[in-house]
Amino acid sequence: MTVVTRFPPSPTGFMHVGNARTAIFNWLYARNKGGKFVVRIEDTDRKRHSEEAVAAIMDGLKWLGLDYDGEVLSQFAQRDRHTGVAEEMIAKGQAYYCYCSPEELNDMREKARAEGQKTFYDRRWRDADPTTAPADVKPVVRIKAPLEGQTTIKDKVQGEVSVANDQLDDFIILRSDGTPTYMLSVVVDDHDMGITHIIRGDDHLNNTFRQKVIFDAMGWDVPEFAHAPLIHGADGGKFSKRHGAQSIQEFREMGYLPEALLNYLLRLGWSHGDDEIIPRDKAIEWFNLENIGKAPSKFDFAKLDSLNAHYINESSAEELITQALPFYKERHGMALNDLGKQRITQGIDELKSRAKTLLQFVDESVFYAKSIPLQFDEKALKNLDGAEDILRALKTSFEAADTLDADKVQEICKAIAAEHMNGKLGKVAMPLRAALTGTTVSPSIFHAAEIFGSDEVCNRIQAALDR
Repeated sequence: MTVVTRFPPSPTGFMHVGNARTAIFNWLYARNKGGKFVVRIEDTDRKRHSEEAVAAIMDGLKWLGLDYDGEVLSQFAQRDRHTGVAEEMIAKGQAYYCYCSPEELNDMREKARAEGQKTFYDRRWRDADPTTAPADVKPVVRIKAPLEGQTTIKDKVQGEVSVANDQLDDFIILRSDGTPTYMLSVVVDDHDMGITHIIRGDDHLNNTFRQKVIFDAMGWDVPEFAHAPLIHGADGGKFSKRHGAQSIQEFREMGYLPEALLNYLLRLGWSHGDDEIIPRDKAIEWFNLENIGKAPSKFDFAKLDSLNAHYINESSAEELITQALPFYKERHGMALNDLGKQRITQGIDELKSRAKTLLQFVDESVFYAKSIPLQFDEKALKNLDGAEDILRALKTSFEAADTLDADKVQEICKAIAAEHMNGKLGKVAMPLRAALTGTTVSPSIFHAAEIFGSDEVCNRIQAALDR
């Protein structure tokens, strides 16, 4: 048997972390088994359908590196097939027309509520004579759910879960306008696409019992199910906007790397011993359904930051700069030229060790690519005020130096501090940092000066004096 998993998002909003984790689990299981991972856009809700959301979902998959097999299926495009299956069930006696009016349904609902019943529809049209149907009512189509016994799902995560069949209603599979419901469409699509394993959040577990009714009515093989607990916030509530970023796009804009987010979401509900750092190749090799936990997991931004810092540190200079390029433009209004890239590459080790996100990496490296005159922030201006004599002394010493490596820069700064500032190195290093970077936060200013070279260092100091 070829394993086939699916990712079936609804294009009514952006791709949130719960969707992303579902996609990751399905993708990893398919790749682990040498099977197929397919994508279906569940776009039957045309009023809320958004092409922008479709594009965001596909972009999120691409960014996370979750490649899929075959063409993306539109559920809406398969609606005639769904309707045909409903008509087939009617012909087989597995479904029927229901002519209840809204008023009748409301009365049933109130009666069931008063009696404490879980289902309200009394199945009055289940075995009724169709010749008694009112001519002025457009019927819905309801499935004949089993009336006795129980329905059992052998879930790969939740274990064996059963529900008494008298708790299942004869739910609608075709609306009165002839359009198929989600419950019918998803089952038909899963069958037609050859889905063997359905891995999703446990908020879908209740739907599974209804969907099995359709599988059984059509005599189709029922896929294996694995329902993973939902992601919660730090307060134990369902993860939502109040806990921070939700969509994949937001995490991308916050400077997280796709490999870090994939690693984090994988570990958010799945484990492999005590391993925290799980690169993509190992994730594919190790992933299984048995190690998905039963308890909800809590989203922890501190852990994500730590993972992101790890993956930043593991990235090559070229990879990191390439992924950071959009942020130089967005945050600082500049495109990196070759000289800027060269300088950043020379300082890459220290820059990587200081950064937890791409935003931090960009903000602390952008000074290498800026040209004079620099824009000085408020704190930098305070360090420059009254430091003219220090800057002139630094410039004179740098111009006279034969070489300008980090050790030499530090030696010069110490000598000037001893002569002018009672040996307080910070009183010299901070004005130098402000003059070279325009800010007070940067990697080692001694190393940065070495990367710039004597001419650029002296030019930047002079520009600070001329400001």
